[in-house]
Amino acid sequence: MRRIFSQARKDLTQLVRDRLALALALLLPLILLFLLSTAISLTVHNLPLVIQDLDDSSASRRFADVFRSSISFHVVSWPPDRKPEDALTANRARGVVIVPKNFGHDLARGANVQVQLLVDATDSNTARIVQGYVNQITRAFNQNSGAMADATLVGAQVRLWYNPGRDSPKFYSPGIFVMGISMFPALLAALAMAKEGEQKTILQVYVSSISAHEYLLGKILAYMVVAACEWVLGMTTLLTVFGLHIAGDPTPFIVGSVLYAFCVVSFGTFVGAGIPNQAAAIQAVALGGFLLVFLLSGLIFPVENIPAGLRWVSNIVWGRYYIEIVRDALLQGGGWPAMWFPVLMIAVLGALFYTLAWRVMRRMQVKA
Repeated sequence: MRRIFSQARKDLTQLVRDRLALALALLLPLILLFLLSTAISLTVHNLPLVIQDLDDSSASRRFADVFRSSISFHVVSWPPDRKPEDALTANRARGVVIVPKNFGHDLARGANVQVQLLVDATDSNTARIVQGYVNQITRAFNQNSGAMADATLVGAQVRLWYNPGRDSPKFYSPGIFVMGISMFPALLAALAMAKEGEQKTILQVYVSSISAHEYLLGKILAYMVVAACEWVLGMTTLLTVFGLHIAGDPTPFIVGSVLYAFCVVSFGTFVGAGIPNQAAAIQAVALGGFLLVFLLSGLIFPVENIPAGLRWVSNIVWGRYYIEIVRDALLQGGGWPAMWFPVLMIAVLGALFYTLAWRVMRRMQVKA
């Protein structure tokens, strides 16, 4: 244990002396958390919408006023003699609602009135959101006017749990928090290992009496301390700035956090040991610690939405399991019954990375 702590103290001392690396370890994760958590949002506000009223009755104007009072849409003016498609072509609107002639007359008679919606589907996700919002507003108008009172036999009372305000930062910030921990401790560990191989200072370790296990555990312990500092800063930001709180039993979150720090640092030491080149090690960590976590972990969209040909890759993306743990701890509070498998998978992947790193470094234990 003394050799392990000595190795960890050496790496931490070198890191503290390097102010740029220290800023990389502590400040960039917070910048990433603030920037991406506030920039990524699937909630639509003030979306430009054109309403072409061909009826110009009191009922059609009342229908248009429902859209004007919505925070999701911003109704823009458009000449009634111009084609509604031109509003989409000119990028003046993302959707056009066309109210037909005799709208008010047919509505008063209780007839089925069809209102046309044209949506710019260049962005398919936004197009689906616009379609859903227009349907909701139309249903609300029908209920308030009593036009569909006879046709509506079953109604649904919807309650939103865990995030009732549909606040996007509350959903994305835990994932960005995980991505920061996935990137920077692993990157620093990989650079430290690759630098020793690139500059041949690893030969001093080979001729010493320290074993491969002691050397690796010392490296991992040092950068687990860095990951712990990032964890504290990130959690403080999530609990204060983004208004999240610990829900339910926190022990799976704590155990999973310790295991995840071990997992990502073990991945970094494995990359640095196997690739004794700092530039190449950075690219390898960027692939595993950023690209895979960002795209295949469920950070942006559910894993179920990933094409089947790539979905299996998400099973070995370690960030996927920790994102589930963090979101459960900060939003749902399922505890051990829901989170035992993600914790187990993080432990398995961490043990795998450590074993691979040890297989690379075990030659230092070969006796002369």
